[in-house]
Amino acid sequence: MFVPHYAMSGGTLISLAADDIVMADNAVLGPVDPQLGQSPAASIMKVLERKPIKEIDDATIIQADLAEKALRQVERTVRDLLNDRMPDEQAASLAHTLAGGTWTHDYPISVTEARELGLAVSTDLPSEIFEVMGLYPQTTQRRPSVEYIPLPYGPHDRGSGRPAPRDRR
Repeated sequence: MFVPHYAMSGGTLISLAADDIVMADNAVLGPVDPQLGQSPAASIMKVLERKPIKEIDDATIIQADLAEKALRQVERTVRDLLNDRMPDEQAASLAHTLAGGTWTHDYPISVTEARELGLAVSTDLPSEIFEVMGLYPQTTQRRPSVEYIPLPYGPHDRGSGRPAPRDRR
């Protein structure tokens, strides 16, 4: 697996399945912690640890059940991908680190950190990889960095359709 820039989440899973991981010096991998909607599965599980069950609504309990299954499934997948390249105990520990919510989902795992985690990562990335990538330029995102909101901005007066004046204390 060649990683010229980044292989986050699913890209990291693909990297773990490869015979070799070859990264650019400044490339990064990312955690593979499962996400349920907008929430990390590991964070959903924390609710059960931190609150009495009687204070948790049914929807959150159901989400936590799904989160527990997702965490177990992803950890097993990572462990299975790594078992050919490292001892079972080391594969299980690394699987838990990558999938269990150790970091935020967007955390960049550098080459150095990947090696410290036990991954055999090379930095002998062929220059041709960058040449090939140059043949496929990425379109730029056309998102405004600043959104114009006319003033005054605040709660609307009921019935008038006009914004209520701001309290400027």
